[in-house]
Amino acid sequence: MRIEVVENVLKANDAVAAANRRLLERYGLLAVNLMSSPGSGKTTLLERTIPMLGPAEPCSVMVGDLQTTRDAERVGPYTVQATQINTGTGCHLSATQVAEALGRMELERLAYLFIENVGNMVCPAEFDLGEHARAVLLSVPEGDDKVAKYPTLFQKADVILLTKVDLLGVLDFHIDRVREDLARVNTRAPLLRVSSRTGEGLGDWLDWLRRTRAAAAGAGA
Repeated sequence: MRIEVVENVLKANDAVAAANRRLLERYGLLAVNLMSSPGSGKTTLLERTIPMLGPAEPCSVMVGDLQTTRDAERVGPYTVQATQINTGTGCHLSATQVAEALGRMELERLAYLFIENVGNMVCPAEFDLGEHARAVLLSVPEGDDKVAKYPTLFQKADVILLTKVDLLGVLDFHIDRVREDLARVNTRAPLLRVSSRTGEGLGDWLDWLRRTRAAAAGAGA
């Protein structure tokens, strides 16, 4: 039956994800899975985030896209290593794809690994990659109804970034509606207002990253 096939796929993925997480923890780095629809600003956020973390907190990035290496090329100059994973027709990254990429990375040099998942608000939420935290981006141009329409993505978030907030005064977007919907699906994840264009909220995002990394290190001690 199809249900059994899906369950088997998820179980196999979860086993590889657990191995990925053990490997990452061995090197004491924090892996963050960034998920959102296309165009929400994941790549631009990383272009701003990584230089702000600086050389004392070195980063690598895995980028998932159906085709092209454009996003990896964009973040490459800021990272220890940028790896492009092209999924073809696949709508999400898998733990196996991440495991293969980890085998080619210098993990001992890193403080953070950012996994920029394929732009999709459905499929990536179901697949553990071995990350320690999930950051879900929602951009102002997408509209304020996405939490209600795609609750699974937001339910599993550890932090929610409302991006492109410099457009709040331009577009018809009601942040209170987002807060109300989040109150029904996820009350533990902080909602951070961020603009990669103006820099608003980036300090809060970096603070969250550092706190989360410190907590992960403490848990693994």
